[in-house]
Amino acid sequence: MRPVSVLQSVEDPSTVENPNHSSPWASEAPVAIAGIATAVPDHLFGRDETREYLNKVFPLSESRTGMMLEVIENAQIEQRYCVFPVDYLIEPRPLGQVTREYQEHAVVLARRAAAECLERAGLLPREIDLIITVSCTGVLLPSTGAHLANEMGFRPDVRRLPVTELGCAGGAAALGRAWDYLRGVREGNVLVIAVELPSLTFQRRDVTPANLISSILFGDGAAAVALTRRAHSDSRLAGAPERAIRPRILGVRSHLFPNSLDALGFDLKETGFHIVLSKDMPQLVRENIRALVDELIEGHGINREDLSAYILHPGGAKLIVYIEEELGLCRSQTQYSWDVLRNYGNQSSASVLFVLHEWIMKARMTAGEYGFLAAFGPGFSTDMALLQWA
Repeated sequence: MRPVSVLQSVEDPSTVENPNHSSPWASEAPVAIAGIATAVPDHLFGRDETREYLNKVFPLSESRTGMMLEVIENAQIEQRYCVFPVDYLIEPRPLGQVTREYQEHAVVLARRAAAECLERAGLLPREIDLIITVSCTGVLLPSTGAHLANEMGFRPDVRRLPVTELGCAGGAAALGRAWDYLRGVREGNVLVIAVELPSLTFQRRDVTPANLISSILFGDGAAAVALTRRAHSDSRLAGAPERAIRPRILGVRSHLFPNSLDALGFDLKETGFHIVLSKDMPQLVRENIRALVDELIEGHGINREDLSAYILHPGGAKLIVYIEEELGLCRSQTQYSWDVLRNYGNQSSASVLFVLHEWIMKARMTAGEYGFLAAFGPGFSTDMALLQWA
């Protein structure tokens, strides 16, 4: 068997000499997105409030306050959603209480997104074979999938895969794991649910640059995607524009950047999660994005010029700008990433699925057009997918 490095990216598992990925029907029905939905909590937090609370909460010098106000202006975020009013969120609370708050609200948001997603997909909970739940901003045991199985009527034999440690890349990685699973069965359905509550990780007494910036960037939300592999299925999505078509996943790829553990992540301390956020992260992406795209599309007979849609995780304005510059993109190819950043902030693993939701529900794509999906997370790593509308 040909050895595979832990740093090697794999686009199509069926090309690796692994019996677990060999399937007599691997080239038959495609893996398609059957439904997608998003959900946000009730409390809205605008840019003006961010400015106001910066001065109220953090004991910063005049010069540091000025720098942070400039960051707020450049962040391109107009509003974010939170599970609690800001006056409550900024007050320190015991870790046990915060954990209970996460458990309650994560399940509520996940259920809302999942129910709407299944309705759009025309699927019943009992038709789902695998539930992949993603989150990095809290801990829930039993997993979110177990809670939803009891509440929504999933089969007792439904497979569950909780993903907790991929950070902002988790939503894209979950699509990849769904694709892996569906490539190994003749027919099946997978439900991906990403729910993130970064507001509950807020640290009032942490004045490090990483924590200050994260308090400006992150918002709460959940997204769900239903993926299916069927011999015969409708190519249109309920709720999408007239004549809208849906994307299929042609290939997926993961990449772990060597020697980059300190670029992004969380430190778990007595008071909860403290973010790790390196200023060098956007530059890492900038230096590698062209090669990453080329490696993903290699073998599919297309070039970068053939990609019409860029479904990019809106990790920050600088990250999107760097990708645009390196790939020579026009704003129409990334507009939905900017829209999600402006209207929701960075929602960690759910963000890229919010962008995918915008592309599916709003864009007038033509059959045959290709899309590139990517999100970036701790490790430092990226998970990507090649899509084609049909």
